[in-house]
Amino acid sequence: MPTFFTQVFENASPVAPLGLIVHESARELGKKIDDYLVYWYNRDVGNKNVKFKKDTFIIDSACPRFTTGDGKGIVNDSVRGVDIYIIIDVGNYNCKYNLFGRENCMSPDDHFADLKRLISALGGKAERITVIMPMLYGGRQHRRNSRESLDCAQMLQELYAMGVKDIVTFDAHDPRVQNAVPLMGFDNFFATYQIMKALVAKYPDLSFDSKDFMIVSPDEGAMNRNIYYASVLGVDLGMFYKRRDYTQIINGRNPIVAHEYIGVDVKGKDILVADDIIATGDSVLRLCRELKEKGCGKIFLTATYTLFTEGLAKFDAAYKEGLFTSVIGTNLTYINEDLKDREWFLCADCSKYISYIISSCNQNKSVSPLLACADRIHELLAK
Repeated sequence: MPTFFTQVFENASPVAPLGLIVHESARELGKKIDDYLVYWYNRDVGNKNVKFKKDTFIIDSACPRFTTGDGKGIVNDSVRGVDIYIIIDVGNYNCKYNLFGRENCMSPDDHFADLKRLISALGGKAERITVIMPMLYGGRQHRRNSRESLDCAQMLQELYAMGVKDIVTFDAHDPRVQNAVPLMGFDNFFATYQIMKALVAKYPDLSFDSKDFMIVSPDEGAMNRNIYYASVLGVDLGMFYKRRDYTQIINGRNPIVAHEYIGVDVKGKDILVADDIIATGDSVLRLCRELKEKGCGKIFLTATYTLFTEGLAKFDAAYKEGLFTSVIGTNLTYINEDLKDREWFLCADCSKYISYIISSCNQNKSVSPLLACADRIHELLAK
């Protein structure tokens, strides 16, 4: 029996019946999570009195919209005394609705509005409410540089005011935003092990020896996650820093003038570059080109959220040119079918990880073992 399974379910004692509310944006991920939970909770583990014979933990709910664009949240099952976990993907642009006869793609704002509708529909009857929002709404607007909105902090305060007990997210752009809600739980997880597992499964012959492999941070903001990879693997770390033109704003950001590299020589070494988001991909492809010009070997790009907001054509061209070997992303946000079919893309499945998180929280058990993945990565590489 897996170590995690034993830790989570030995002498299992849920504090309240478990219920999942899966928003339309996270149907695929939510179904996988539910399958794990149904299988686990229906087994005899430690305490035979704790046994849930359920076909599903998903509570029937919906967020229909009128043709004017107005919406409402509906929960069709009883939630009185239930430990509710609402799963939502605010980055899923594939959800659509009709607005005055036109088909509209849902924005993060639309998804967040639906989340509040669902919480409102619960009517305060749930035992407690936990929101699982892998990609944090407004996460890139987490601080104020001038007269700007504080979207992420405001979102957290709204959820706290509505009675949300805890929020579970992954690879928050800046986890310090939790300071906005000091009395609400805020758990920030990382898919480090899942990404490494996908990488090793695809490239089993890859050498992680320090003479063959190293980590490069794409910018100073991503240093923490790249330092973690370098420390766990015991390899060298390099870094690029971005020189920006602060006199202009293009597509909501200051354009990058140049990348400057700091670190040891990359010549002949395979490289892992880790970031939280790949959006347009312009900066990471420029980084790949500069690393290749310095004589590096294979380049593996990883990001928790692989969005590709300007399409895949530039990455297809870069792959054919040999600028990178693979992009490893997660299923924590929507992945379209075109991306799934790309031979250069690897998807790290995080549904089992989230299932463990939900199970631990449902039993008021510590999630600290789920946050520490260094030992699991070492075991993975040892195999």
